Amino acid sequence: MASQATIDLLAQKALTLREHIVNDLIGVGKVGHLGGSCSSAEIVAALYFHKMKHDPKNPALPDRDRFLLSKGHAALVQYAALAEAGYFPKEEMKKVKTLGAMLQGHPDMTRTPGIEANTGSLGQGLSIACGMALGLKLDGLASKVYVLIGDGELAEGQIWEAAMAAACYKIDNLVAIVDRNHLQATGPIKERFDSGPVAPKWEAFGWATIEIDGHDLPTILDALDKADQIKGQPTVIIAETVKGKCISFAEHNAAFHNGSMTAEQLEIANSDLNKLRR
Repeated sequence: MASQATIDLLAQKALTLREHIVNDLIGVGKVGHLGGSCSSAEIVAALYFHKMKHDPKNPALPDRDRFLLSKGHAALVQYAALAEAGYFPKEEMKKVKTLGAMLQGHPDMTRTPGIEANTGSLGQGLSIACGMALGLKLDGLASKVYVLIGDGELAEGQIWEAAMAAACYKIDNLVAIVDRNHLQATGPIKERFDSGPVAPKWEAFGWATIEIDGHDLPTILDALDKADQIKGQPTVIIAETVKGKCISFAEHNAAFHNGSMTAEQLEIANSDLNKLRR
């Protein structure tokens, strides 16, 4: 079990990621995926600053753990984590989505240190992760592959094809995490493409299934540790989250799946985050 000091540190890291998202990666007038980036901040903080083996000074470390952001439109939270970890200067965040910049609207492994695959065409990330995980096994490496999937993305058939393959080949060094924030670009998932109960589907496809509160860091870390103990099958962590978490006007608001902020809203966002800063 992680110490309270570790939990506190990761909580502040998740807060820092949100501060980077609203101030450095979006700001006033720039359109950005605030909602789904903020909903996964604790998960990403737990992976990059506690769980995963990786080295910002050596992004190609052979036995590193891999992280894939299948819901690539939420690249802002990964960019914030990579910058905070030291993969590139924090000043790069201000240039996001500008012509020729290191940081584009979706993850690009040819431009950004620490990105494992180009993602954002929804449904593909889990297939890529399966291939990576099998490759690590062939190379005799004990590394893990973590892939973050959006719950709206579960409507993609390729997710379930990959899920079947992962169970068939007993890819137990693969951990999928579903960011279950219940909203997609145009509104509630239940009203757009209702994927119904999620956990029973993954169980039926042969996965070990763990359901958690995706903002509770002790629970997140415990689930990641439990995944290490599961052998002979892949693991999925279904994380119940809040779209736009910690930003009062963006919480549960599909308009901030991909939206812009006014100067007044940016001030409110920073006030919301400052109240959580210790």
